[in-house]
Amino acid sequence: MIIRILGEGQYDVTDAHLDELNKPDSALQSAADADDEAAFHTALNALLDTVRRLGTPLPDEAITPSGLVLPEQDASLTDVQALLSDEGLIPG
Repeated sequence: MIIRILGEGQYDVTDAHLDELNKPDSALQSAADADDEAAFHTALNALLDTVRRLGTPLPDEAITPSGLVLPEQDASLTDVQALLSDEGLIPG
């Protein structure tokens, strides 16, 4: 699956890592639901760091549709709350 981090680039992450991505995504959802700004930023950073760690960066010149789009690291809680579904940012 191709995951885009806005303002940064795309990463190819295998579907086998979905469970590992869902852990920080669940923490992000919980923090957003609680309007906990500090926990939100910690969870967002953890989610983006997990994508960077597990994924292979795609070259900037590669034009590939993204299966998931994640907010940039400095996104606000309010902006991300508007993007969240019942499953968080990562479905599954």
